[in-house]
Amino acid sequence: MTDANSILSGRILVVAFEGWNDAGEAASGAVKTLKEQLDVVPVAEVDPELYFDFQFNRPVVTDDDGRRRLIWPSAVMFGPAVPGHTGDALAGDAELDVTGDNAGNIYLLLGTEPSRSWKSFTAEIMDAALAADIGAVVFLGAMLADVPHTRPISVFASSENAAVRAELGIERSTYEGPVGILSALGEGAEDVGIPTISIWASVPHYVHNAPSPKAVLALIDKLEELVDVTIPRGSLVEEAAAWEAGIDALAADDEEMAAYIQQLEQARDTVDSPEASGEAIAQEFERYLRKRGDGRDGGTAGRAPDDPRRG
Repeated sequence: MTDANSILSGRILVVAFEGWNDAGEAASGAVKTLKEQLDVVPVAEVDPELYFDFQFNRPVVTDDDGRRRLIWPSAVMFGPAVPGHTGDALAGDAELDVTGDNAGNIYLLLGTEPSRSWKSFTAEIMDAALAADIGAVVFLGAMLADVPHTRPISVFASSENAAVRAELGIERSTYEGPVGILSALGEGAEDVGIPTISIWASVPHYVHNAPSPKAVLALIDKLEELVDVTIPRGSLVEEAAAWEAGIDALAADDEEMAAYIQQLEQARDTVDSPEASGEAIAQEFERYLRKRGDGRDGGTAGRAPDDPRRG
């Protein structure tokens, strides 16, 4: 249970953005899983006209009960329909609801990384967070790395806040270099007195075009470890197993790919407790940036990620 005096005992905003910070759609997938399980309603939304280049992030058309409508790229904050409500007892409803002492204090921010005006965007989000009396922000991200799909997904947590680091026993980032919107929001939150945590997962770079349910699971596992909630996995466990089996099948028909994966497995197995090694993940990130330059390769899932030690 989270201690009553814990930094994480109040309202927590869990944040993920599609785009640069979201390899394998892992971070956005984790927040979407929360959104499906929690009883939340929209509490704030940015004006897409102010922050998005629609030639870069195009709206999509969908059929809404017989009427075609456009869905615009945006960022929406969701809050509990009944703030503070913790749901039914864990033993009786664990398969259906997010439960735990903090279940009624979880807020979500989900959207597409904005194309412009990041400072104004950050200020608007911070205003919404302060209005909602948010006590801490947890950023979720995912990066492409030279890691094998057959091993547990490496996850690294860090914080720029000394009190958070002391309470949770996590590290501070030492990364310097290009960043994504999570870093702007992280700095903005700390500037207004809201402590932050960043949780990053490493996604195998050779399967970057496919969603990664295994990475989604890893982020949810780490979020549960830090925040007093129990999050049902639904079909994610089966989807993660199918994802891994599908890549195994591809590798079985490709000798070069199979040999490369074996190299990654050997490298991973020689590292002592790599899931807990922030330095190892940072090194993978820096190697990736060197190979991809500034990451402007025209894609979304393959774009260079934000840094897990800075996010």
